[in-house]
Amino acid sequence: MTLPLRPVSAVAALADALRRRVLSGEIEPGTALPEQELSAAYGVARPTVREALAVLVHEGLLRRERHRSAQVAEVTAADLDDLMFVRRPLEDLMAVSLTGRRVAEADGALARMAALPGDAPWSDVVAEHMALHQALIVAVGSPRLERLYSALAAETRLGLVRLRTLYADRDVLVAEHRDLLDAIARGPSPEARRAVAEHLDHGWGES
Repeated sequence: MTLPLRPVSAVAALADALRRRVLSGEIEPGTALPEQELSAAYGVARPTVREALAVLVHEGLLRRERHRSAQVAEVTAADLDDLMFVRRPLEDLMAVSLTGRRVAEADGALARMAALPGDAPWSDVVAEHMALHQALIVAVGSPRLERLYSALAAETRLGLVRLRTLYADRDVLVAEHRDLLDAIARGPSPEARRAVAEHLDHGWGES
């Protein structure tokens, strides 16, 4: 049985299908993705599979060694601790810069997150979660801050996959982000910074 793809280029469609499965936790970290199996499963040629996998390797969601199948990237608890060690000062800069402002793009991402149906794949939640935080960083107006933050995107997305075990009730996640945006908009700066720090002070679910 072949699995359906949306009517876009085969490479883009396959990359999107695999990305959604990885970010929904359907394909677990460390899982190998042999080209031949994917070719048969999705009914596409192996060169198409190879290009789609290359897209996800470039995004950091997959890792590939010479003469071995690509596999879903793994991030350890230590990796995630280090990730947050770097994210905290970057988002603290964001809080200082945006205190007293509302960011329409972040509000939009929050609205889309809240509107997701209960059976939406977790990858959709990850996408809006990332869009919200990225919108805040972009709103600062610092290209260097944006580049530094973007460099953390792959590990952040893989870490967010774990949060699905902590947020079975997605309304809780929406409420936490609404509180975050309200605190930044309300200020003053110390309160906004405290809200951001508390927002980032969370566990990552099961390993």
